[in-house]
Amino acid sequence: MEELFNFYGYKFHWLNIVDLAIVIFLVVQLYRLLKGSLAFNIFVGLLMVYMAYFIVQMLHMPILTIILQNFINVGLIAIIIIFQPEIRKFLLVLGKKAPLSKDSFLTKLFLPDKFKSYREEENIINEVITAVARMAASRTGALIVIANTYRVKFDTASSIAIDGNINAKLLESIFCKGSPLHDGALIIVGSKILAAKVILPVSENPNLPTRIGLRHRSAVGITEHSDNLAIVVSEERGSISYAQDGNLVQDISLEELKVKMYEVMVDGY
Repeated sequence: MEELFNFYGYKFHWLNIVDLAIVIFLVVQLYRLLKGSLAFNIFVGLLMVYMAYFIVQMLHMPILTIILQNFINVGLIAIIIIFQPEIRKFLLVLGKKAPLSKDSFLTKLFLPDKFKSYREEENIINEVITAVARMAASRTGALIVIANTYRVKFDTASSIAIDGNINAKLLESIFCKGSPLHDGALIIVGSKILAAKVILPVSENPNLPTRIGLRHRSAVGITEHSDNLAIVVSEERGSISYAQDGNLVQDISLEELKVKMYEVMVDGY
């Protein structure tokens, strides 16, 4: 086919434009994914190295070209190691949008039985909302993680296995200030309380508000690299927050929390 146009002596095919558009799109998506994390500065540094490589190549500087080319070739392995959490998160988001993912149209079309009844999920949501409302009123600190799989990773050495049914009074008793299970997080998977007193990874995101404590940072940490929803009740202010995909949403109402839980537990299935 004919070239699309000439630009300062360079001939561009229409596929070159598509190629450039795809690269720009991927860079923008990477920027959105890494923005606010410690890996962002590394990402900017790598972009500068790649830009320097293309510049010295265009200027016909062979020594610098060879040095930067070897650095880039070796750096691909380093990139995979450094950005392993971000790559995992990117693939997780991509998988959720795939044609055969659990929330896709095809899955719902060919597996209708899975979506006939939400009574169990609705009961779980109501029990959690009731417990959160009471703990917020009494300013009882709490951290509840709603995981999408039993393979959720956490420190089993320090946690206490429960494997109990979800009940508002049980949730309140676990986070009661005099309870030995008060500190740490509670993990919910499906219709069961999997474990309590769980130590979660703490987020190192420098853009999080400085006034938030360990409980909120742990909520963000557990959602940065896994598809979980973390609910936080502040012990100081009695406010309610949630973390998802590494983002913290603070000072929400019970109705907003209920909508989010329906989105994750019902609409997401």
